[in-house]
Amino acid sequence: VQLQESGPGLVKPSQTLSLTCTVSGGSITTNYYFWSWIRQPPGKGLEWIGSITYSGSTYYSPSLKSRTSISRDTSNNQFSLQLSSVTPEDTAVYYCTRGSSVYNFGSWGQGTQVTVSS
Repeated sequence: VQLQESGPGLVKPSQTLSLTCTVSGGSITTNYYFWSWIRQPPGKGLEWIGSITYSGSTYYSPSLKSRTSISRDTSNNQFSLQLSSVTPEDTAVYYCTRGSSVYNFGSWGQGTQVTVSS
């Protein structure tokens, strides 16, 4: 399976960050995969943002839940991340992944840099 992130590389503070992950070589509805978003701020470790399952169920990090929405487009084999009210602390490399559970990330996209700045 191959995953590819896409979206704006620069977002202004207070706006909504929107990223899409396009999946090839496998369907996002295949049992029993979890499709996740992870980020890595500069100089920091990886942070799980949230996941959407093969059936469309969603799970979010408690610390980001109030600002996060993950959805999917099964016709285009894509899943998306929206993070609202961003601040410079949301600057990070964002990755989409596939795994067998919420905290399993077996396959990764190459990552996309998102900078929050005015």
